[in-house]
Amino acid sequence: MSVGDSHVVVVGASLAGTRAVEALRHQGFDGRITLIGDEAHQPYDRPPLSKTLLSGKRTADQVRLHPDGDDYASVLDVTMMLGRRACSLDVDAAEITLDRDERVGFDALVIATGSRARHLNHTDHLPNVYVVRTLDDCLRLQAALVAGARVVVVGAGFIGAEVAATAHSLGCHVTVLEAAPVPLERQLGATMGTYCATVHARHGVPLRVGVQVDEIDANGVILAGRERIQADVVVVGVGAVPNTEWLQDSDVAVGDGVLCDAFCRVRGSGAGTLKGIVAAGDVARWTNTLFGEEMRIEHWTNAAEMAEHAATTLLADLNGDSSSLMPFAPVPYFWSDQYDIKIQFLGRSTGHQEVVVVDGSMESGKLVALYRRDNQLIGALGISRVRQLMSYRNLLATGASWEEALTHAAQ
Repeated sequence: MSVGDSHVVVVGASLAGTRAVEALRHQGFDGRITLIGDEAHQPYDRPPLSKTLLSGKRTADQVRLHPDGDDYASVLDVTMMLGRRACSLDVDAAEITLDRDERVGFDALVIATGSRARHLNHTDHLPNVYVVRTLDDCLRLQAALVAGARVVVVGAGFIGAEVAATAHSLGCHVTVLEAAPVPLERQLGATMGTYCATVHARHGVPLRVGVQVDEIDANGVILAGRERIQADVVVVGVGAVPNTEWLQDSDVAVGDGVLCDAFCRVRGSGAGTLKGIVAAGDVARWTNTLFGEEMRIEHWTNAAEMAEHAATTLLADLNGDSSSLMPFAPVPYFWSDQYDIKIQFLGRSTGHQEVVVVDGSMESGKLVALYRRDNQLIGALGISRVRQLMSYRNLLATGASWEEALTHAAQ
């Protein structure tokens, strides 16, 4: 079979899945492509959900991933199967079973099923409890965020903080609850996590840390110790879970995500990788050789970049010429818009031993902070310092030393 006769199936129609389709076409693949997604909506962008879409500044049509008026399926010559859920994968038979017991065969496969919002136990039946992961989630919550509504946000991570800021801007009375003593500690470390959390107080939004939610009912939230916080709306933002259940009985290796090699090839349950199967986006876990760290990243930039890399790997393997492939070793990047500030982060904070503010100050609310591990620069945080932060991307990509980073900062 020639490459042009191959059928590539992409499971997951969010950013990673659609970017994989685009990359395959842009790199010259002219065989069949089928894109399967469990939502009935045309592919859309997720970052606006907790911000401009939730606030009403943008509409559902304006967050679609392809330009208005474009016929995505026709332009890219892709068969779209939307509103269809992948239920299982048979690697040996090269076949996916969908809901309604429909089977789709493939010659090559891209797994891009992403992740879903984590729910708190015993809350799914409550009409006043919301999560923000899908377009339907957002539109449902949007209708509830009326001026004067009492809103409790459980979880002070990026999604929770963004929802809190948006609800506050709409005139809601917002309280944020966080179980950890330091919000965002895993992403930013204790010092900067504590600092970024002060943005809520500066805007008059109470943030309570180190509190445990015992129960949620139709009237609000009950904490451990039986304190009640009255709420008309409760938004749960306590992380996400990779969508791997449909792979449970397959030969795909799973462990908090789909396990991949450094080139985005999917690992089998035994030794080695599975022929013709790659993964990308929130669902994929791989070792980033630039940082020597296994990671699964739930951010927009990684989904887009990893999808393109996975497509490159897949085509090279289909062509039998993978000798020139490079590992997928990006500088991770994410951002968050909260109230009147933009938080951006390059690299990693894992295992850092020192954080130094090298531009601006905490008092000014605008700064760049660098993260050191041993004698290496491993991360850079920017708060409302877009241009200054981005000057550190190349230093991180080239493995700059701490001294090189400090010299750059002094220039």
